[in-house]
Amino acid sequence: MRQPVELGPKPLTLEDVHAVARDGAPVAITEAAREAVTTARAHIEQLATAERPTYGVSTGFGALAVRHIPPDRRAQLQRSLIRSHAAGSGPEVEREVVRALMLLRLRTLSTGHTGVRLSTVDAMAGMLNAGITPVVHEFGSLGCSGDLAPLSASALALMGEGMVRNAQGELVTAAEALAEAGIEPVQLAEKEGLALINGTDGMLGMLALAIADMTRLLDIADLTAAMSVEALLGTDRVFSPELHALRPHPGQNLSAARMLAFLRDSEIVASHRGPDCTRVQDAYSLRCSPQVHGAARDTVAYAATVADRELSSVIDNPVVLADGRVESNGNFHGAPVAYALDFLAIPLADVASIAERRTDRMLDVSRSHGLPPFLADDPGVDSGHMIAQYTQAAIVSELKRLAVPASVDSIPSSAMQEDHVSMGWSAARKLRKAVDGLTTVLAIELLTAARALDLRAPLKPVPATAAAVAKLRETVQGPGPDRHLAPEIAAAEALIRSGAL
Repeated sequence: MRQPVELGPKPLTLEDVHAVARDGAPVAITEAAREAVTTARAHIEQLATAERPTYGVSTGFGALAVRHIPPDRRAQLQRSLIRSHAAGSGPEVEREVVRALMLLRLRTLSTGHTGVRLSTVDAMAGMLNAGITPVVHEFGSLGCSGDLAPLSASALALMGEGMVRNAQGELVTAAEALAEAGIEPVQLAEKEGLALINGTDGMLGMLALAIADMTRLLDIADLTAAMSVEALLGTDRVFSPELHALRPHPGQNLSAARMLAFLRDSEIVASHRGPDCTRVQDAYSLRCSPQVHGAARDTVAYAATVADRELSSVIDNPVVLADGRVESNGNFHGAPVAYALDFLAIPLADVASIAERRTDRMLDVSRSHGLPPFLADDPGVDSGHMIAQYTQAAIVSELKRLAVPASVDSIPSSAMQEDHVSMGWSAARKLRKAVDGLTTVLAIELLTAARALDLRAPLKPVPATAAAVAKLRETVQGPGPDRHLAPEIAAAEALIRSGAL
């Protein structure tokens, strides 16, 4: 049984998000959270009976905030808000993203700053724990006033409306799924509709997941780069710590240390260290790998700092302050998260680009130092990995397009009330595509470097790289006549995603 992730005033961690979103960990509402939620709700109920209108409690929303809503229409107001805002379109968003979105919204609700009822908090926690995943669509969020359409799809399911995926992944109505889980559909009260949708939770959830993915992929990039250096008869001397101490970027020093450790005592590297070697220095794609990978690592570290701050934040509008005041604010604007998401797409594209250049060198007979053209078994009859590099090149070109920032765009909405938006959700969606692209590029470098190392026999690769080759050979055969390459690329991708390297 997985340990539950506790929700309350205490911030979540990136590990908490991964546990719930990807590993299916349950959630638990702390006693401190229950007290805070109950106290905040009492403030909202007082304001609901007051003569003076309060935004989100007794008024309309957005450009309609000037309209006072009578008490007998306020439940309808909240329902109408969710139904009208659940206006997404396009493909279904991935289950892990929706679970992350729900978790992060639930954490904000549990802080006692949103004014929802405790029963609403418990119902959303029940949905997560029952594995009920609302159908959220690709398009609909502008990343300001929160991820409105995606969060509204989640809130709609909480009301027992719309479609969801149950724990088995089957598409069913929300009413069916809630009934099967023993969860009573929520009848929204004052302020609750706004509180359920006014957050940066979708884009933040995708940032948290991307940080984990990129950290893993950068470790793989260090490994595949080391394999390529060895396969291309490169030198490991450029990875020496005294050289990288001269430029003390932490990511660069870490990647250099990892590559040096991978190549330590390599028989292949040692084979060309003698006086017969005429090369002065390796190409940039080999020699500068730690600088590129390291800069990417430092960018991920910056993004993690932004994510940690956001995981400590309470995003809603209006918010209930500790003294009972209910105040409007602009904390729902996604700019801080959007910039980090866009920033990550840049080094991701560059890491893929340098990996593609290393791969290409192994296939070019004029630069591969004795390897057969395209690593083909019978060059001319066989094409080897020629077109696998084409696939890399096509993906790298796409990654450059995906690195164009979304957060520099803004399309005014809501009758110019929401006249500047972040497009953070769009930044997150393209980053997820880019992560997939880098995975494929590194998979092809892994395949190519492994074949090149095999072709260096009888020279033996160092144990670290040999272990990677051996792991790959469990699903992909060694050098030989041309085979269907697409399944081998897919197998290498699966190996990278599994974390087994």
